[in-house]
Amino acid sequence: MHITLLRGDITEQHVDAVVNAANSSLLGGGGVDGAIHRRGGPAILAQCRVLRAGRYRAGLPAGQAVATTAGDLPARWVIHTVGPVYTELEDRSELLASCYRQSLRVADELGAQTVAFPAVSAGAYGWPLHDAARIALTTIARTPSGVREARFVLFNQNTLDAFRAAYPTPDVEP
Repeated sequence: MHITLLRGDITEQHVDAVVNAANSSLLGGGGVDGAIHRRGGPAILAQCRVLRAGRYRAGLPAGQAVATTAGDLPARWVIHTVGPVYTELEDRSELLASCYRQSLRVADELGAQTVAFPAVSAGAYGWPLHDAARIALTTIARTPSGVREARFVLFNQNTLDAFRAAYPTPDVEP
């Protein structure tokens, strides 16, 4: 799988699937989640409400992923994943890695070849940026998938710099 790092707006990516750093309610929020819901329009929210009325009545658990339409986004699908909130009291690294593995699993089920990822949990959820980048890149590189391109679309220069510093690492192959 080819891994691309770029600074940009994930809602403008012409890819098969965009990964949403969602909150467990699936009903929109701030940051990437809010931007995807605003730009994608009401079709995304409508499908999220259906998910909440069925299998995910209590919300989507951290580390899991589920897909909806992309609505008005220039992608076919949105893959919603809920990252863990960072805490020094408990190592939640495996939950963060699971967000990326589960997103790739859903992408494979959809037949997606190109997937745009944000830096899950590295914003409002407080995950230290360099650690979030290391976990994201290592997990994507080590997870078998039919996805051809994993594109990390990072909102600001600081985040892009952290991802560039983490890639390549001895554990990550291009």
